Amino acid sequence: MLDNEGKEVPGTRGYKYFGAAKDLPGVRELFEPDIGGAPRKTRGELMKDVDADYYGYRDDDDGILEPLEKEAEKVSILALEEAWKKKMEEYRIRKGKSASDDMEVDPADDDDVDETETPAAPVIQVKNYLVEVPSQEEIEQKILDLKKKRLLEQYLSEDLTSKETEAKELMGIKS
Repeated sequence: MLDNEGKEVPGTRGYKYFGAAKDLPGVRELFEPDIGGAPRKTRGELMKDVDADYYGYRDDDDGILEPLEKEAEKVSILALEEAWKKKMEEYRIRKGKSASDDMEVDPADDDDVDETETPAAPVIQVKNYLVEVPSQEEIEQKILDLKKKRLLEQYLSEDLTSKETEAKELMGIKS
């Protein structure tokens, strides 16, 4: 309770009702502690029911979407096969071969195609590079050689190393 100067009156503990005013209807409920209501759930209790269904990840498990996707896949595969057959037939006609040839024809192997003709689709050529992997011994030898070279560079002057290589050349020693 505030006095005329705006200060809180001592001993009131913030109450605005005193004496018999505390017994008025609705006022007593203001002073009673809040015990009622549903107990609050913890974060763990709230999250225990959250799974993939909650986020919509298993919407297609109802059996409706899968048959539709399979049918659309079949249609698109047939369309791609027809386009490929048409492209191959055009290529055979251009090369003067009949459609009854059982030989596989690769447009990438065509060397005498006119530069004025544009291919039906770009041909992607893939090159396979075979890389030889060194053995463990070869790697260890390379590391040892590098360490030796660094040590020699650290302790020997360039003049001395040039004289040494010149001497080895004159004697016919390979380094």
